[in-house]
Amino acid sequence: MPDNKRDYYDVLGVSRNASEAELKKAYRRLAMKYHPDRNPDDKTAETSFKEAKEAYEVLADSQKRAAYDQFGHAGVNAAGGPGGAGGGANFSDIFSDIFGGGDVFSDIFGGMRGGGRAQAHRGADLRYDLELSLEQAVGGASIQVHVPTLVACEDCDGKGARKGTSTQTCEDCQGAGQVHLQQGFFTVQQTCPTCRGRGQVITNPCFSCQGQGRIKKRKKLQVKIPAGVNTGDRIRLSGEGEAGAFGAGAGDLYVQVHIKPHAIFHREGNDLLCEVPISFASAALGGEIEVPTLAGRVKLKIPAETQTGKLFRLRGRGVKPVRGSGTGDLICRVVIETPVKLSRKQKDLLRDLDTDLSNDAHDHSPRAKSWFMGVKKFFEDMRA
Repeated sequence: MPDNKRDYYDVLGVSRNASEAELKKAYRRLAMKYHPDRNPDDKTAETSFKEAKEAYEVLADSQKRAAYDQFGHAGVNAAGGPGGAGGGANFSDIFSDIFGGGDVFSDIFGGMRGGGRAQAHRGADLRYDLELSLEQAVGGASIQVHVPTLVACEDCDGKGARKGTSTQTCEDCQGAGQVHLQQGFFTVQQTCPTCRGRGQVITNPCFSCQGQGRIKKRKKLQVKIPAGVNTGDRIRLSGEGEAGAFGAGAGDLYVQVHIKPHAIFHREGNDLLCEVPISFASAALGGEIEVPTLAGRVKLKIPAETQTGKLFRLRGRGVKPVRGSGTGDLICRVVIETPVKLSRKQKDLLRDLDTDLSNDAHDHSPRAKSWFMGVKKFFEDMRA
């Protein structure tokens, strides 16, 4: 840049007593206007952009600004020009502000705002699928599980360095975790490839974990299952996921609940459903039968002339949910069972009964009469 540089305050269009906020606002405006990406192959815009950048880098640094106010350009020539050591302004922050803090400019100018070494990442969350019986889900249980995961290495306390040794400051980035590369008039900040942003390197890795700070292990855990869980529910165990790298916090374990099919009951929401077979005589004459519940047996009264498929509801014999109030019901669907393997005497008795009932079929079988009347009308309509 020639010696007859424009006054930095004039370049930004601010007064000599402009505040830091005013400087930043003025620079944003000019950077938006003259940025090379917005003005491809425009040398004039490129020169204006460089000029604004240089002015802002000097005036945003309190020490350089004081030197400039006293000595002019001569006071900052050593470090104020484009491509120099850089001013006090965080150039990547300016572009993050201008372009909405997006990842593109964050990556170009170094990834981590304000520099600094990378933070060790928290361990990954894990999922464990757990099958429960209906009884365990309804009543609650304590289940032991074995989860394959990564745990902190005990030999090095998760640090990765052999016991009795310590990590060393990375020589490439001097512990900063980042390196700077010069590309044209941009200084590009990148994660240090040697230490991967940690700022430290392990010269004597732990024998057990090979310097990773973590080892594979099947961890034994006791999972407390609250009463009322259902398929699709999940239980979060904080800090029981994978251990974080180099001593960082562990992730969480999510236990996904699946209820196994039951031999008697089927669950729908908070209700339990079951089918109860009854004899022809019990259905016709009525009576009392025993039905199962998860809490034991109960008596169910069957009224006379009960038809197959009739539903009986036993209040409060279902499931108490994990959340909310009110216990579900047990719904029993009765199914009339046709007798099998009849003796000759039994068959004769049934034939006699059927003959006797057929004499007054409309009284004893109202549904059959209604059905046959419907069939008769159907065929009459077809003939018409």
